[in-house]
Amino acid sequence: MITAGWTTRPASAADVETVAELRAVVLRADLERIGRYDEHRVRQRLRDKFAAEHTSVIEVGGAFAGCVTLRPAEDAHWLENFLLAPHLHGRGVGTAVLTGLLARCDRDGVAVRLIVLQGSPARRLYERHGFTVEAEDAYDVFMLRKPARPDSP
Repeated sequence: MITAGWTTRPASAADVETVAELRAVVLRADLERIGRYDEHRVRQRLRDKFAAEHTSVIEVGGAFAGCVTLRPAEDAHWLENFLLAPHLHGRGVGTAVLTGLLARCDRDGVAVRLIVLQGSPARRLYERHGFTVEAEDAYDVFMLRKPARPDSP
């Protein structure tokens, strides 16, 4: 487990290609499984919606390891582009990053929404952190986490 040694920094426009490449690597197996992998589209969708002002780059040992976007919306924040290098999956970094983001949203009383691909192992992580399914379609699972009450564990 890596529970220390990671940091986040604000993203910049210069990070977009590194993040787009990581997205292609991380999502490839899930997108191939549902018949939706397209070498160009997987990168271009990130480029088209990359919001550096709402994105944090995750670094482990000073090196790029992933990113996460927490985009404010009218009724909740959207958790998007939560990407972590495959060699770090299951080592505690994603859990630690998500725990910190959700604690901040709880303090602010803000709900968090996300979309995860059908069959993605990431869904278990989100469920462990209190996300529940709002809706599903053939490709996506739409999830919501209401802010924890201050007296909740």
